[in-house]
Amino acid sequence: MASCTSKKSASFFLRKHRKWPYSPYKARWHRIFNQQQAMQSLKQSALKPPQQESPNKPHLLSSLIHSFSIYDVEPTPKAFDFIFKTLVRTSQFHHIPSVLDHLEKVESFEPPESTFAYLIEVYGRTNKIHEAIELFYRIPKFRCVPSVYSLNTLISVLCRNSKGLKLVPEILLKSQVMNIRVEESTFQVLITALCRIRKVGFAIEMLNCMVNDGFIVNAEIYSLLLSCLCEQKDATKFEVMGFLEQLRKLGFFPGMVDYSNVIRFLVKGKRGLDALHVLNHMKSDRIKPDIFCYTMVLHAVIEDKDYLKADELFDELLVFGLVPDAYTYNVYINGLCKQNNVQAGIKMVASMEELGCKPNLITYNMLLKQLCKVGELSKAGELVREMGLKGIGLNMQTYRIMIDGLASNGKIVEACGLFEEALDKGLCTQSLMFDEIIFGLCHRDLSFKALKLLEKMVGKNVSPGARAWKALLLSSGFKLNSVETKLFSLVDSNQTQLSSENVAVE
Repeated sequence: MASCTSKKSASFFLRKHRKWPYSPYKARWHRIFNQQQAMQSLKQSALKPPQQESPNKPHLLSSLIHSFSIYDVEPTPKAFDFIFKTLVRTSQFHHIPSVLDHLEKVESFEPPESTFAYLIEVYGRTNKIHEAIELFYRIPKFRCVPSVYSLNTLISVLCRNSKGLKLVPEILLKSQVMNIRVEESTFQVLITALCRIRKVGFAIEMLNCMVNDGFIVNAEIYSLLLSCLCEQKDATKFEVMGFLEQLRKLGFFPGMVDYSNVIRFLVKGKRGLDALHVLNHMKSDRIKPDIFCYTMVLHAVIEDKDYLKADELFDELLVFGLVPDAYTYNVYINGLCKQNNVQAGIKMVASMEELGCKPNLITYNMLLKQLCKVGELSKAGELVREMGLKGIGLNMQTYRIMIDGLASNGKIVEACGLFEEALDKGLCTQSLMFDEIIFGLCHRDLSFKALKLLEKMVGKNVSPGARAWKALLLSSGFKLNSVETKLFSLVDSNQTQLSSENVAVE
């Protein structure tokens, strides 16, 4: 009983005379709460327009000092991050230096490196290269230890143009004095930036330095360099294939995208056999080519007129279980047309439809062109009617093919009717087809029909060419002198050349 009474007495004594080791107003939770309240006050002040602003102390900085002093706490790194981002968002870049001066000379906390990396990136976006470099050198003055993070950010900014690129070697040398160790990421930033501005030669030199220094290169960098080299207009076959072999020796295993880039480069350079060799190498590496790779190589071997190899490739992709699309069929049908085997091309269209691949306008235009070339105008007409039944409308090129075919085979009246149909649809914007028809009508003593067609053409705002005027003048009995004949010939040859270039583009 006595022990119980003594415990109660001791408890009462502690409650009455106990001294707290810490003041409740200085506890950690209370400090965090005050900092949050100060931040809230700062954000509210940022929404208000400044009443009177000093050039040395901007409104936001004054609000920060006032907000945190009210709650008797020190400003936080998040508060300064908020100020910098607000100044950038509102384009008040001229206030950033004064805030940096305050951060350096007044505050005592250690700002995170991400703050300075963000400002360096902002300076880079606004083309303030010298400010970005000065801030990088100034980072130690802010009680912050710079690392490869801020170095990579600065290098990425400098490599956006040739002017900044020249400053990179000096930055790398001075970074060594700042005890910043260059890592793999630095080389990757350099190589990526150089590829972005199409300085592939310098990027490859960086790769060689990286390998010689024993750094590990990831597969993405190899793929990026190979892709950029393939996109270079002045790159040669030996450069691309030699670089690919060099990458193999470094342990790089090309993937589907890498092989596709090399094949596309070779096909553009009209090197069908080399593209076929890369396709075979791809299969030997146990990478199954997709339909896109086969279509590119198929186009290349057809351009080389190796039609036997084209048949083998088409059969091979079917054996591999690949499903040809309309582009693949068009390439193959084009090869059949070049072999004057237009009937096989028409049968291929039927096979396309059986397999659920609809032929498009390009498919039919290729067949029509070949039919008109060999004089099969009746079959060409049937094909045009078939296009109408399938809902495939005729375009300018289709009308040009048919009109040229009819005119070259002496069916000038039929060509005239087809031209009027195209004119009614608003498809005739060039005068060359019109000139051919006018010339043909006048040559057959059908000047009255030619004049009617001229009147209709002018009503559609389509201007006739020199050859049409010449034909109309001659049919009316007007005689040209030698100078006028020469001028008409020059204008006519120039128009013919321009039309040929437009056909080639289409």
